Amino acid sequence: MTEQGPSAVPERSVTKDSGAADAPAVVLAGGGTAGHVSPMLAIAEAIRRLAPQARQSMIGTQSGLETRLVPAAGYDLETIEKVPFPRRPTRDLFAFPRRFRAAIDDAAAILQARRADVVVGVGGYVCPPVFLAAKRLSIPVVLHEANARPGMANKLGSRFAAFTGVAFEGTPLKNAEWVGMPMARTISQLDRRAEQAAAREALGLDPELTTLVVTGGSSGALNLNNAVASALEDILATGVQVLHLTGRDKAVTDRHGTPLTAERYHQREYLDGMHLAYAAADLIVARSGAATVSEVAAVGLPAVFVPLPVGNGEQELNARGLVDAGGALLVKDEHFTRAWIRRNIVPLLEDPRLLLTMEKQSAERGISDADERMARAALRAAGYEVQR
Repeated sequence: MTEQGPSAVPERSVTKDSGAADAPAVVLAGGGTAGHVSPMLAIAEAIRRLAPQARQSMIGTQSGLETRLVPAAGYDLETIEKVPFPRRPTRDLFAFPRRFRAAIDDAAAILQARRADVVVGVGGYVCPPVFLAAKRLSIPVVLHEANARPGMANKLGSRFAAFTGVAFEGTPLKNAEWVGMPMARTISQLDRRAEQAAAREALGLDPELTTLVVTGGSSGALNLNNAVASALEDILATGVQVLHLTGRDKAVTDRHGTPLTAERYHQREYLDGMHLAYAAADLIVARSGAATVSEVAAVGLPAVFVPLPVGNGEQELNARGLVDAGGALLVKDEHFTRAWIRRNIVPLLEDPRLLLTMEKQSAERGISDADERMARAALRAAGYEVQR
């Protein structure tokens, strides 16, 4: 199931079934957050590699990150109205049926204008109208679910999808196939060992020292920051260096309010290019968003996951498979303290053999070609087959 590390890309050709158009027309739908947009773009890039003649466009809403990220990646974006289902009995509840039907009609018009052969959906508010429009027009639907606990959009789409791919094994969707998480190839094809020294130097780190990376994501995580700061003396006593990505406007400060400094402790608010952090690290402490869990497994990086303490528990579910396999540790946010770090992280940093065992277990769960698996499924649904 797994494919690790970069490999030579063989020659490929795309053959069409009788009756298929000369070039497949693929319409991808998704948006709202980077968790939806990033895998959508990764799938589109894989389709572009496998079938350069394919005509691709995307559908989103006017309020999501797709309005910025999709055009920046060079794809056409069309939008429909965002129509969330009202969770409480307000006047929006009475307007919902009319607005939802209008969104389906708008999506159908786009699919017809684009002469879509297949719709690829990755979730978000935009997907239910697009899925139902595709069903109305008898256009096959291929979808990808990024979380271990599926969203409402993909629960709907999976009822009639031609193919359903999931990032995590055991995700409860009808006829789901475990394909992994589509991600940028700068990460999926990363050779950590080959690039480790150069990545550390690029980040201003000592290329020879064991490295702990701590990140709470671009917005940061206050408890992670405070716990690591409180345990910094214990961590540094092991002889390692620390790259601490605190989040924007969340610099860790000392009692005087100035940024915390120490030998072998490197603090940044944000890093544009997490592949460098993954390459540099021997161990990472992070939230367990779907993308992060999938990425660290794909590159074989040992991890300590501290799930976001709000939401419906999906972050803990995301991490469970990798934790059970021995590639990561899991700790609740409120339990992530100096005492926990002393008992669990310090021993890892003191014994490289423990990290090597975790690295092996992580790599065995990693999938580095999810983007191409989804692209092949989309092309097959459109009536094309990629030949090696």
